[in-house]
Amino acid sequence: MNQDTGDYVLRASGVSVHFGGVKALAGVDLGIRAGEVCGLIGPNGAGKTTLFDVLSGIRRPDQGRLLLDGADITRRSPVWRARHGMRRTFQRQQLFGQLSVADNVLVAQEWRGGGGGPAADLFASPTRRRRERERRARGERVLADCGIGALGTTYAGGLPVGQARMVELARAVADPPRVLLLDEPASGMSAPEREQLATVVRRMAEEEGCAVLLVEHNVAFVMDLCARVVVLDLGSVLAEGTAAEVRADPAVREAYLGSR
Repeated sequence: MNQDTGDYVLRASGVSVHFGGVKALAGVDLGIRAGEVCGLIGPNGAGKTTLFDVLSGIRRPDQGRLLLDGADITRRSPVWRARHGMRRTFQRQQLFGQLSVADNVLVAQEWRGGGGGPAADLFASPTRRRRERERRARGERVLADCGIGALGTTYAGGLPVGQARMVELARAVADPPRVLLLDEPASGMSAPEREQLATVVRRMAEEEGCAVLLVEHNVAFVMDLCARVVVLDLGSVLAEGTAAEVRADPAVREAYLGSR
């Protein structure tokens, strides 16, 4: 399966996207390793969300390939990718507002089915009941890990932004992900919520071996959390390295962080 991908779980190779005459991405190469938290930063219009759309399957690239564990997934659907371990959150919250917080998290596990087909649904088979208990227990653990265990019965539609983002994170990791794509996860969060977010992300990477890529405008948060940082500018990779290396890069300081 591995095709010159090194040890990357997910890799974008030569990815380009055009919107009419506008080049949103131009030959982007990016890889994420198991157990790694990688930050993706850049000025507005750099192409970060477009790259996330390509990685998650919402948009197909005009050029380039996407590889998951070395296999070409460029033409695979978002549903296929999600069912093979790729999870994503969005800039704008995408919760089921009419459902409770606990049921929002439970939904993420339902695709696996309960076993036994319609008959098991109709007669509430022991296997179906056991799997339901297991999923609810997993959901409760995830909510507790995210610091929102007390919100399980609360309707998701009335939550403030920070808590809503934590519910989205809990839903994304309820069915253990292989790749986690976080689009501005700290936006609207308080300082304690950001600390909780960082704790969950680190645990997913270190304990569960998840490959994490996050887009975030809070540069201090990215630099503190991420072992590696990639900088996009005008659709191209401007720099890549550790937080210290990126901070010290003159091109990055001029284009994004600000020259001194």
